[in-house]
Amino acid sequence: MYTVRVEKECGCFKRSEYQKEKSFDSQADAYTYSKALEELMNEEFCKKHLFFAQKVGDEEFMIKVADNPKGGGCCGSGHCG
Repeated sequence: MYTVRVEKECGCFKRSEYQKEKSFDSQADAYTYSKALEELMNEEFCKKHLFFAQKVGDEEFMIKVADNPKGGGCCGSGHCG
């Protein structure tokens, strides 16, 4: 079983329809989903954060979160500083 997990739940993520963790039977499916989720989050969310999909273990992909130096306003989660 392969897992895709979101590192931190920003306000935009909490308001979205996406799940913090999702499991797949194949590594290829998990990879494809992690890259698609990365792209959707970077396109749809408020631009305060950047999202990066990375393989972090034999059976896990993580969507990492970083502040966007060109970002917009606060996402509303309280951790935007």
